[in-house]
Amino acid sequence: MAIVAEFAPGGYRYIPGGFQFSGGVVAVAGYEIKRCHFRAPVPLAEGFARIEAVIKAAGRPLTAFCACELRSPGQFTEQGFREFNESYVVTLGKWGVYNDKVNPVARSNVCPEIDPPTEPGFHAFSFTVPAAPGAPPSFVISGSAEARPIEASYRERIIRYGETSPDAMREKARFVLDEITRRLALFGVGWPETTASQVYTTHDIYPFFADEIVRRGAAQAGINWHFARPPVRGLEFEVDCRSVRVEEVL
Repeated sequence: MAIVAEFAPGGYRYIPGGFQFSGGVVAVAGYEIKRCHFRAPVPLAEGFARIEAVIKAAGRPLTAFCACELRSPGQFTEQGFREFNESYVVTLGKWGVYNDKVNPVARSNVCPEIDPPTEPGFHAFSFTVPAAPGAPPSFVISGSAEARPIEASYRERIIRYGETSPDAMREKARFVLDEITRRLALFGVGWPETTASQVYTTHDIYPFFADEIVRRGAAQAGINWHFARPPVRGLEFEVDCRSVRVEEVL
């Protein structure tokens, strides 16, 4: 599998991942990424309909859909997460984005600890548009949590499974931030190019905030800390980031 592949119908390149989502996306020359943020989570079916309307109103094909941020009521079991993902990609298939178990779309999916939604839905989404003159490169890196990329159960893959001590959380954070740094490098960019970095955890990040986040440049635009859990039971820490010139609240 290629380290970085191109999804020409959408005007972006992506880091191949599983059928659920890619590791991240970057706009190709002539395009940039626009992000739209819903004021409150919108249930999945309604969200897809609203996203379709926004993309078409912008004069773009549905294949321009390149990233989304989801909110779920609570953490999934492994089987539940797979079933959710199998349902999620159905619409992407109809849009011509998902094909033959290849999904170029970047994604995060987290579970608010307080006042969660009653069903999975969209928090935000991104799509490609023609780039403005002089627009810098734009990208979205998918949410990544502390699970090793190996063929095994989450219990076996998770760094320091079941542990949430300050030392364990530091190790989880270091693993996650190293992975995000690796993905940025695949696109030829780094933390200085990001316009937003988001952390998802219900645990205290202060003990390692300076060393693992600030010193590596991951907080150069500040940190958006969402009091939320990653999508699968046992995961405790997730990060995503982006570089987007235009953001709109719907």
